[in-house]
Amino acid sequence: MSLNRKLISYGFTDLEKSRRFLDAPELQGLNDDDLFDGLAVAANPDQALQSFVRLLAVNRKAASAAFSDDGRRGPFFRLLGASEALGEFLMRHPEHLDVVRPGPAAPPVVAPEQVRSELLRSVGADPAEDNPVAGVMGVDAYCGLRVAYRRLLTDLAVRDLCHCSPVDYLPVVARELADLAAAALEASLAVARAELGEVYGPDAVARVKLAVIAMGKSGARELNYISDVDVVYVVEGQDLDDTTLTRIGTGLASGMSRGVYSPGPEPALWEVDANLRPEGKDGQLVRTLQSHVSYYERWAKTWEFQALLKARAAAGDPELGRRYEEAIAPFVWASSQREGFVEAVRAMRRRVTDNIPRDEEARQLKLGPGGLRDVEFTVQLLQLVHGRLDESVRAKDTVSAIGALSAAGYIGRSDALDLDDSYRYLRVLEHRIQLMQMRRTHLMPEDETALRALARSSEGCMVTVRPSAQSLHDRWQRTRRLVKRLHESIFYRPLLNNAATLQPEDIQLTAEAAQARLAALGYQDPRGAMRHIEALTGGLRRRAMLQKQLLPILLGWFADGVDPDAGLLGFRRLSESLGESHWYLGMLRDSNAAAERLCAVLSSSRFITDLLEVSPESTQWLGSDTALVPESFDDQWQEIQSKMSRHPEPGEAIRLIRLIRRRELLRIAIADSSNLLSQAEVGEALADADRAAVLGALHVAEKQVFGQEDQLTDVVVMAMGRQGGREITYGSDADVIYVHRPLPGVDEAAAQQQAEAIVARLSALLTQPCKPAVLAERVLEIDAALRPEGKQGAMVRSIDSYREYYRRWSLVWEAQALLRARPLAGDDGLAAEFLDLIDPVRYPQQLGESDVREIRRIKARVESERLPRGADPSRHLKLGRGALSDVEWLVQLLQLQHARAIPALRVQSTLAALDVIAAEGLLPVEDAALLRDSWSLATRIRAANVIWSGRGSDVLPSPRRDLEAVARWCGYGPGSGSELEEDYLRMTRRSRAIFERHFYGY
Repeated sequence: MSLNRKLISYGFTDLEKSRRFLDAPELQGLNDDDLFDGLAVAANPDQALQSFVRLLAVNRKAASAAFSDDGRRGPFFRLLGASEALGEFLMRHPEHLDVVRPGPAAPPVVAPEQVRSELLRSVGADPAEDNPVAGVMGVDAYCGLRVAYRRLLTDLAVRDLCHCSPVDYLPVVARELADLAAAALEASLAVARAELGEVYGPDAVARVKLAVIAMGKSGARELNYISDVDVVYVVEGQDLDDTTLTRIGTGLASGMSRGVYSPGPEPALWEVDANLRPEGKDGQLVRTLQSHVSYYERWAKTWEFQALLKARAAAGDPELGRRYEEAIAPFVWASSQREGFVEAVRAMRRRVTDNIPRDEEARQLKLGPGGLRDVEFTVQLLQLVHGRLDESVRAKDTVSAIGALSAAGYIGRSDALDLDDSYRYLRVLEHRIQLMQMRRTHLMPEDETALRALARSSEGCMVTVRPSAQSLHDRWQRTRRLVKRLHESIFYRPLLNNAATLQPEDIQLTAEAAQARLAALGYQDPRGAMRHIEALTGGLRRRAMLQKQLLPILLGWFADGVDPDAGLLGFRRLSESLGESHWYLGMLRDSNAAAERLCAVLSSSRFITDLLEVSPESTQWLGSDTALVPESFDDQWQEIQSKMSRHPEPGEAIRLIRLIRRRELLRIAIADSSNLLSQAEVGEALADADRAAVLGALHVAEKQVFGQEDQLTDVVVMAMGRQGGREITYGSDADVIYVHRPLPGVDEAAAQQQAEAIVARLSALLTQPCKPAVLAERVLEIDAALRPEGKQGAMVRSIDSYREYYRRWSLVWEAQALLRARPLAGDDGLAAEFLDLIDPVRYPQQLGESDVREIRRIKARVESERLPRGADPSRHLKLGRGALSDVEWLVQLLQLQHARAIPALRVQSTLAALDVIAAEGLLPVEDAALLRDSWSLATRIRAANVIWSGRGSDVLPSPRRDLEAVARWCGYGPGSGSELEEDYLRMTRRSRAIFERHFYGY
């Protein structure tokens, strides 16, 4: 066999470089077979060979001794092939090669006391003392401590790499790594005591007790090979004033950190991170125990109690550390009952993925979906929920906690085994990746060579076949998918278990435990939620069996919404309405997107839920984007004409017309919730639905009236306001004016009476109750207040009357109102004639100064008189500061002034007019853009108010829950209600300044 072929068979990748190292003089005299036997077990044989040659060059005697010993050779090359960093440590300190030695198949557990003693002796301190003082200081002490630490770390790494089952050995490794870190802190603290003794005197320093509380993985004794060590400091002094106590305590803490992390001849170990202390980076570095307790009693946030879940006295004064643990434990286990716990849990879940760079997400072992953080989140939340009453689940480390939760009946046995295996496997991968360079990373390597080395090092010593990079990747991806599934299964499936149908591996929670779990996930009425779950899954029918499979996922999606209880209740009602409908059950089973959409709308929209409950068949739209495309006006009108032809009776016809409008409102709202429509498209689609309904109602009204007397006149309904601009939202009124034109030769008074009868009947048809009722309908209210002379004027006028009125008496506000006039329903010829009539009125040759002053006066009066009493002007969406009214009045003033000269300004839409205003330079581009954003956000919030509550409101909500729901609809992420509030208030404040500058001229 050629050398190249041999190298390939042994797993080498850089053949040229490896051939050069094989020819190195340092290898002369060594047995080739022994060399290749050693390289055969190395995860990365290229690296192992290079490190071995370099070790021989540094200390041939020590390296040869390890190589020549048949028992030591395997561990030696396993270490060199898995950790370049530890190989370099042995090059710096070859005298420590003696730790590379064979061990028993079941290595003995190293006691924490033994590790502490060795590291304390490395700095000349007495291990028998509770608060030892080092006999060596400065750089010499730091180097001695770090070398002793790395010697013990190398010994542990050899045992880990040589174990036949790394996943089984993982808890031992993680505990010993945490014990090593604690011992290093203890030894470094001993050095700090000695150094501070020269400043304050040994007696003063001895009177200060400092307890080092380990947090996170260090506190749980499940540390990585390389990781920041999270700590909190507790200080106590005898007969010392607060200033001196704090100064010495801070000096001890800072000195301890310096000992393990400052630059020096022997590289730093890891960083000590004290940011989990009260008030974080802004808080005091050290506090007394009473100060800690006071903070947690009065000011701590919910996430801080979760951080305390793993708090453990790791170094320093043991008695003070014990008292700290006892003092903070009640806060931890009562945290699930605190106000805001659910919001904190949701925020914690978001932090899992929010800060992952997009290019790293697919490689994340820790933070990505199905990663270590998912396991830890699942376990910690279950502990916080159930540990309040059940002390048996209060384990600090994840592996023990999984076992305790399973033993106590909170996780099914099979799920617990899968979760435990997945966690151990992911931690082994994490350890092997970090071990290579002793760098803090949680990213899977991209290089194929590194992946193959990782695959080899993560297997046990009994595996002789070198695994491929692809096999590693496939197993990792399977594990990620399993962890994602387990999160759903572990949280929700136990809630569904019924005593009559339990499988041997299933668990059944007590009623109290099940309700506590639901409450922790955001359900306000957990008892009611359990009733819904029982109703949905009870019995042996196909629907119940399918929903038993689906609910673990659906419950999680409901919990992601603003109102999980409403979501679950709505789902129950829908399921009961649709019964055994094959398409409904199939959609839930086969369409993940449709089921998630359903959960999102049910838990976030009372408006949509109400409509779905009365027309459950519309649920099938959720599975198809095409089905959610709003029907055009022409399609709706064609359908209405067909209905009217088959149902000539007016009551039946108008009911069917209103049902079509209700259906289209629901379709538009669901499409809007699914981000399938822009805000402008929503307004246009809603306007089309209203137009079709008004046109249908007009035909029904005319048919009724003309059935009793001959036709005397033509009628047209002109849309005004936002209806005319096609910028309406859910539940908007229809602002209109009515115009009629008597037929030739008829009595004008009779024609006027007939026109009044038609419009009165039209309004009644659209607003009065139907038989049977149109349930959950948002009734289309017709508002004709913008007609000439307002509410004092005639409801309908002839076109000649309008012509005479506008010639003699019209006011400037009426010209302003006509800017948005658009035909809505009725005779097309009459509509065209009316538009020709009003164009000179709404687009005047010149707007005089007196007219401008009158518009300003009316606007000021509207602001002072129409704003509801007690309303906050900064939060009113329509009449408030910088809100809809301000933007629209400014735009309309500019249209009145310039539309005659600029035909492009003759548009009914506010946003379209703003675009022209900016393009023509009538306003600075940046001002127009801000007005557009302000108007759009206010419009979106108005829509969100209706969608969330089912009721219209012109006020930015203040209650946090309402604000959160509105923010979600406006496109903000979870937990962003305050962000929406700040954005709106800031935007409208700036919008108001622009309005005042250009409208009032100041």
